[in-house]
Amino acid sequence: MSDYDLYELPNGIRVLHKQVLHTKIAHCGFLLDIGSRDEKPHQLGLAHFWEHMAFKGTEKRKSFHILNRLETVGGELNAYTTKEKICFYASLLSTHFERAFELLTDLTFHSVFPEKEIEKERGVILEEMAMYHDAPEDAIIDDFDDVVFARHTLGHNILGTRESVSGFQQADFRQFLQDNVRTDRLVFSSVSNLPFKEVKRLADKFLAPLPAKLGERPRTPFSGYQRLERVERKPITQAHCLIGGPAYALHDERRIPFFLLSNLLGGPGMNSRLNLAVREKYGLVYTIDATYSPYTDTGLFGIYFGTEKKQVNRTISLVQKELKRLREQALGTSQLHTSKEQLMGQLAMAEESNGGLMQLLGKSTLDLGRVESINEIFEQVRGITSSQLLELANDILHEDSLSVLQYVPE
Repeated sequence: MSDYDLYELPNGIRVLHKQVLHTKIAHCGFLLDIGSRDEKPHQLGLAHFWEHMAFKGTEKRKSFHILNRLETVGGELNAYTTKEKICFYASLLSTHFERAFELLTDLTFHSVFPEKEIEKERGVILEEMAMYHDAPEDAIIDDFDDVVFARHTLGHNILGTRESVSGFQQADFRQFLQDNVRTDRLVFSSVSNLPFKEVKRLADKFLAPLPAKLGERPRTPFSGYQRLERVERKPITQAHCLIGGPAYALHDERRIPFFLLSNLLGGPGMNSRLNLAVREKYGLVYTIDATYSPYTDTGLFGIYFGTEKKQVNRTISLVQKELKRLREQALGTSQLHTSKEQLMGQLAMAEESNGGLMQLLGKSTLDLGRVESINEIFEQVRGITSSQLLELANDILHEDSLSVLQYVPE
């Protein structure tokens, strides 16, 4: 993407901005290179808890004032936590952009974690855990991380455990921020109709006064994967299954080709091989998909489906049949061309969302040190060959190396 602006402040914070003239809405946010994988054993769930607590009080605002600041002008304020990122973001009329910039800076860097709010939010998070436990299609994804990344921080549930969440105090949040926040490992990203000089002026106003905090914050790389099969009995009516294992990291040149392979196998299109072979042909599932999530030092590939208990083994056999096809039969010229066009179309449509584009700018900068343009990605996609996909399928998609987790009705 050549038409975005980048500004680095003396304290190391990077500000990215893309001007889109035809919109009246501004999307902006802080993306921090901090996630649940950065927690120590006694901190499980602390990154996610911090995401919640950032809205509960700063040095100059109480919770009500934070929540009311953007809502009164029709804006939205939100946040999320992943294995490797925390994001605080907002969307509102661009005429109120300064209001959002100042508020996001306040809650990201000046939260005070009031003890009374910690106690209240503890209950909220415990209820969030219960909600996920009652949704097996969500819970199995979290449990599968532990199957693949056993005994590693990538395998920990982002929400933590009831025991860990029940014990956090104010000092724990302050220590976590002290250990993990680095001004050169966070970015402020925005997409709006405002000129860059206005965004830069506000960055100098709100971000330049923040003290620099630089230095390495190493992550323990994942290693030692061992294939595992696990069956858990649950009080559910439908069986759920996840099949998968480690895949390629963010900086691996095979990332884009494998993303194409995963998309062909079980992407969002109704014409994915798994959807055609399992749902359309036999009617065994409502949902079946394949996903690929690259991390800084590894990746995760997974195939999910839900079906009747008596149909689990048959469905697994059909999945394995499709994996075998990919390992043994190279794509023909027409199939390969269609798969590329479909992926490029999906990527282009995703970039049409200005909110998604704002986050893409930030994530790409943190992960790759630059913003990958859509044309650059398209060029990589166009260069993928059938023999390359065959090689990747044989490297990753062999059933003897893929773990299996099943939830089955009691």
